[in-house]
Amino acid sequence: MNAEIPILFDDGNLLVVNKPSGLLSVPGRKPELQDCVWGRLQDQFPDREVLLVHRLDRDTSGLMLFACSKEIQGNLGRQFEHRRIHKEYVACVHGKLPEASGVVDGPIRKDWTKNDPPTYFICHEKGKAAVTRYRVEGMEGDISRVRLFPETGRSHQLRVHMLSLGCPIVGDPIYSPGDGGPRLCLHAEKISFYHWISKEKMTFEVSADF
Repeated sequence: MNAEIPILFDDGNLLVVNKPSGLLSVPGRKPELQDCVWGRLQDQFPDREVLLVHRLDRDTSGLMLFACSKEIQGNLGRQFEHRRIHKEYVACVHGKLPEASGVVDGPIRKDWTKNDPPTYFICHEKGKAAVTRYRVEGMEGDISRVRLFPETGRSHQLRVHMLSLGCPIVGDPIYSPGDGGPRLCLHAEKISFYHWISKEKMTFEVSADF
């Protein structure tokens, strides 16, 4: 039996969970890629609707939201669309960032020169707009610990933006293969959004295991 997903918050309407690294958010296309956060939550809550609000990459860990009704799913989806949801990530990257804090404004699209899985993304002038703010929190040896604030939600955005600065994320199997990292050192540490009825701001935080 698969391990249960850690639950940080459950009021019967919303689930805030701590996704482990290495687990898909939703099922993949192949039979061997059916195990995922969404599927495990359905097993944990068989008498409840469990609806995806947003995704994390398979190797990224941290906070995810799942709604227990289409109404709440729609409300939170609109908050994402209008950038009312605040997310913070922590990452360990190779090398030294160009500044102690800064902004990466780099459009992103698929790398069409690579046709086989996994899917690669690159910064490209014809890509979709993507903006990430960052702040360096410390450095040990040639590894920097960085806090990341995505202002958009493109696929692989944080990973590609760090790579564009010459500082790929430690353990990234796509953009820094074979670097010896035990896992992708990228974690969704904090999320804030507004309650769908009271409009009160709700904030959750969970520390990374690296």
